[in-house]
Amino acid sequence: MAFMVKHVVGGQLKNLTGGLTEEKSEGEKSEGAAKMTQEEFEQYEQQLEEEKREREAHFAQKKAERATVRSHFREKYRLPKNELDETQIQQAGDDVVLPTELAKMIAEDNQEEEHKQSVLGQLSNIQNVDIDQLKDKAQATLEDLKKQTEKCSLM
Repeated sequence: MAFMVKHVVGGQLKNLTGGLTEEKSEGEKSEGAAKMTQEEFEQYEQQLEEEKREREAHFAQKKAERATVRSHFREKYRLPKNELDETQIQQAGDDVVLPTELAKMIAEDNQEEEHKQSVLGQLSNIQNVDIDQLKDKAQATLEDLKKQTEKCSLM
């Protein structure tokens, strides 16, 4: 990193001073200084490679998360599967997790779908139906049946 700063800033300082300062030529530099800059340069390259790998891994993770969301909606709406999404999920491995906000949204959607598919959900779609009245009637009917079974002499 220091090598790059020296290279960038050093050139600007050289232009600013107009070449008034004396500089050693490449051959006059000591071998220790040249070796040190080479080591710094190698460390800089290693750091760049490591950052590049981290960025690529993060990008692959994001792509896999998006593919997971797309595949979820494909299953939900019974659409054909996409092979590209499947390969992206497989490349990321088993550590693909949906973001928490998205997982909450999907859970809420699933609960709404389950409610709509239930009997009470279907009855609420019918106009002029009082759900509370139906519940009360059903409970009253159950209580009547319990009383009649208690009075039954055969049981």
